[in-house]
Amino acid sequence: MKGFSEHFVGNEELPDLSSAAVLIVDMLNDFCCAGGKMPLKGGSDIVPSIVALSNAARKKGLQVIYVNDNHRSDRYDREFEKREPHCIDGTWGAEVLDELNPQEGDLSIKKRRFSGFFQTDLDLILRELNVKTVIVTGVVTNICVRSTCHDAFFLGYNVIVPRDCVCATAPREQESSLWDIETHFGSVTDSQTLIGLIEELDEKSPN
Repeated sequence: MKGFSEHFVGNEELPDLSSAAVLIVDMLNDFCCAGGKMPLKGGSDIVPSIVALSNAARKKGLQVIYVNDNHRSDRYDREFEKREPHCIDGTWGAEVLDELNPQEGDLSIKKRRFSGFFQTDLDLILRELNVKTVIVTGVVTNICVRSTCHDAFFLGYNVIVPRDCVCATAPREQESSLWDIETHFGSVTDSQTLIGLIEELDEKSPN
């Protein structure tokens, strides 16, 4: 009898990227800079890959969306029961890294929980744009990236995670989370593979 994990059916081909959007999750100063509230080791190392991928997407008219942790300083927030206050609205810590500043036509979503879909209008925006596939990048692989991938799958989106565009709290968590995502929720690849496929797309008209 096969074990549980042996029933995994892998998909060799990635989903169609003509209806894809790039999600950039929590690439914020508090998480990715030495002076941040909760700096992640290696968080800034994925910046070049995200820049290259998002630029390729923009050139072909694919939507780039920043999904940013954002909390109020004057209200109770249950997330702070597990982590010290961070990404406070209006502060430097809640700002996107300078190297990844949103470009004209990009969209931004604020979130107060790990998933970019939880009680935000991300799902509504994606459906209005007729997006079928989300390419999820950013930090942290085993927390906000993973939660966003779960919800995207539950909502019916194709999910792709480029492994060189995400960073976890440690190597073990990185590999475990990517294995889980590929086995249960989507596809895992690398940014160069995606860029090559994006460059083959016909250019879309701006939304």
